[in-house]
Amino acid sequence: MKKIQEGQSELVNDTCTDCGSYADIGAVIDEFDTVLTLSRQGEQAQSELQSLADAAKARFEGVVSEMIPVEDGLQLTLTFGYSAEKMIFQLEHGL
Repeated sequence: MKKIQEGQSELVNDTCTDCGSYADIGAVIDEFDTVLTLSRQGEQAQSELQSLADAAKARFEGVVSEMIPVEDGLQLTLTFGYSAEKMIFQLEHGL
């Protein structure tokens, strides 16, 4: 166990020998990770992406969305105010 702890980054605090690893939340969430990019292809691409953009804007204040055509479909970029908002949205929508 001691060798494992010595080999870990200073950002990881592995203190639980019974239940597995514990990671400091700051090592998992980057405060600047606020942009979510989604791509869809096919006939339903625009409606699917628009639905996700609307859901993000309804759930979180200040979300900025941009939908652009790409080579084989559409790409949606959602910019959240906080990385936690992005993470919550991804979890809520299985992304």
